[in-house]
Amino acid sequence: MDNYKIAVATSDGIVVNQHFGHANQFYIYGVQDKNFIRTEIRHTEPACVSKEHDENAVTKNLNLIKDCKYLLVSRIGIYAQQQAENLGITPFELPLMVEDALKKAVSFIEIQNLFERN
Repeated sequence: MDNYKIAVATSDGIVVNQHFGHANQFYIYGVQDKNFIRTEIRHTEPACVSKEHDENAVTKNLNLIKDCKYLLVSRIGIYAQQQAENLGITPFELPLMVEDALKKAVSFIEIQNLFERN
C-alpha cells in the first residue's frame, strides 16, 4: 500500500473535535500500510468567524495541508469540502477519538483501494 498523510482537525490531539473552518491547527499523521504516526502539528488561522467563512483563509488552510490525501474533521462545510476535493484531499467527518478515527479511515481507504485495483 502507498504511504500517505492524513490531516486531523483536533484541538487537543485526543479527539477529532474541530470543524474545518474553526480549526487553528492540524495534526499530521504519516500512514504506511495500516500503521500511523503523528509527524507534526501545523498551525492555521480559523477560516470561519461569526458564522461567515473567509474563502481566502479556506484556500490558505487547504494549501497548508495539500500534501495530505485525507482530512479528518468533526464537520466541514460544502464550500471547504469542494475546495479540498479539488486539491485531491478527501475529507471525512469522524468526530471520534483521534486513534479510532484514524483506524476507521485507514480501514476504509484500504477497502476502497482493493476495489480500485480490480
